[in-house]
Amino acid sequence: MAMDMPEEEKKIQDELRLAILLADRVINSAQVAESSKLECRELAMLAERLRQMLGSAVQLAESTQPLYERPIRRIVADVTKNLERALTLARRCRRGCVLRLVFAITTAADFRKASNFLESSIADLNWVYSVFDSEEGGTLLSLPPIAQNDPILSWVWSYIASLQMGHLRNRTDAANELASLAGDNDRNKTLIVEEGGIVPLLRLLKEGISADAQIAASAALCKLCTDRHRARLIAKELAVPMIVKVLGDSPMRVQVWVSNLVSRMAEMDSDVQEELGRENVIRLLVTLLSVDTDLNDDPKLQSGNTGLHSLVQINKELVKNTFNQSHHSNFSSSSSFLSVNHKKDKRNVEAPELKLKLKISCSEALWKLSKGSLLNSRKITEAKGLLCLAKIIEQEKGDLQINCLMTVMELTAVAEFNADLRRVAFKPNSPAAKAVLDQLLRVINEETSPRLLLPTVKSIGCLARTFPAKETRIVLHLVAQLSHRNAEVATEAAIALGKFVLPDNFNCVEHSKVIVEFDGVPRLMNLLRTSDRRRVHELVLLCYLAFHCGNSKVFEQERTLKFLEEKARSPLAQHPEMKQLFFKAMDRLTLYENGRTHA
Repeated sequence: MAMDMPEEEKKIQDELRLAILLADRVINSAQVAESSKLECRELAMLAERLRQMLGSAVQLAESTQPLYERPIRRIVADVTKNLERALTLARRCRRGCVLRLVFAITTAADFRKASNFLESSIADLNWVYSVFDSEEGGTLLSLPPIAQNDPILSWVWSYIASLQMGHLRNRTDAANELASLAGDNDRNKTLIVEEGGIVPLLRLLKEGISADAQIAASAALCKLCTDRHRARLIAKELAVPMIVKVLGDSPMRVQVWVSNLVSRMAEMDSDVQEELGRENVIRLLVTLLSVDTDLNDDPKLQSGNTGLHSLVQINKELVKNTFNQSHHSNFSSSSSFLSVNHKKDKRNVEAPELKLKLKISCSEALWKLSKGSLLNSRKITEAKGLLCLAKIIEQEKGDLQINCLMTVMELTAVAEFNADLRRVAFKPNSPAAKAVLDQLLRVINEETSPRLLLPTVKSIGCLARTFPAKETRIVLHLVAQLSHRNAEVATEAAIALGKFVLPDNFNCVEHSKVIVEFDGVPRLMNLLRTSDRRRVHELVLLCYLAFHCGNSKVFEQERTLKFLEEKARSPLAQHPEMKQLFFKAMDRLTLYENGRTHA
């Protein structure tokens, strides 16, 4: 015997026809009732009305494409349950029913309740017709009985119905309303997703029939994509290649919002982040980010033995590479990139404010795409992204500059633990790496804002193993930040300097000598003595400096040994690794101080 098909897999027409058969049974049973004939007649009238409405619903389901089925399924399930209640009552009233007398006392109340349920079902079906009416476009906000305990549900149904079946203006309005609901709370987001809102939003974005509609769809998807689960649900609908294609093909004001969507999806889930990278969205983002950015006249980018292509040559190379990839994906960013180049003249006439918004969105997307991703970090550096980032850090201010600094920070964080990326992208004689480093040093030397300094200091620290011993200016700038009034900046400077003096850094001793020479120890001791925070990183740095350069008189002048002896008794120093580090530092300082005493 074949198993019944799961409810959600049955065609909606089949669900409706089953409900019609059930309504027929209620009518037939009520017509042959021997008791409670008046009440049964009322049930039959209500069942007849439901049967007619269900028949109209079958015609609606067969003639409407695409049909938003979710509310119909929920309401039909409720209608079926109410008809089953009515059928049970009607059958009790038939001739020969042994329970007829037993239930005689309670049937009056039961009939009233059953009639009320059927009337509610009629109201629910009426609501469906009003929502699906093509003239209304699905935007009616009346409340059906089925949603009395959850009014938001009827709004979500109405908006999604309009989004899927309405005219363009109504679809755009519905997308905006869903974005507003999704922005209120997580429950609304969950409700929109569960009731099938993702697919019609993606369809509206993909169609490209209106910039306003695409913006509304992108905004709604951004509001929904606030956790890993929903990001994956969006990507599951083959959204990633489509989004990349829309990013390349759309007007600039749409590209702003689609870039925001890329950023949000990459931030929420690492798998989606990697999928976006495989679809070559990075090459496209770098191209959009470099609009109006002239890399060709920068003397820093023309120095070095390797030389650099002009921006024109870079674009030619990118176009060639992208064209070669176009045969591998229907939605690859190849065509999108070519499209961007074809629209270059049109972009030039866009308002500067809009161009800035696009750059900010693209830079944030690159930041989120690069975070923790070796694949995407490689793609950014291969797409000449470092050159573009360096130039923007030099020329821009505000969010655009900060986003580019954050991107550099994430790139260097990945490179810190991948030797191949360090050698290829951040090798000392690379013009691109030099350009980035020059800007990092300029920021750390000229700026005081923690928003700028934190990513800058972190970036330099991540590259500590790439700097030769002679590169003293880098250490000098970091040492100066130990005295920064912002505690977080000072700590990040200590963390960065700590990476210069770690034993696995080939030049750790030379770097330590430079730190000591540039008054790093007094600054560090002042920081440790005046702060009530648990300065773990600062203590680690101090211990390594003492271990590598314990013969310097500055440690005796700053009474470092006594300070470490006091700290060694604190709970902080009881961790095995910290305890060993303290012991080595104190042993080295004791050795040299005793030597100077006996000398």
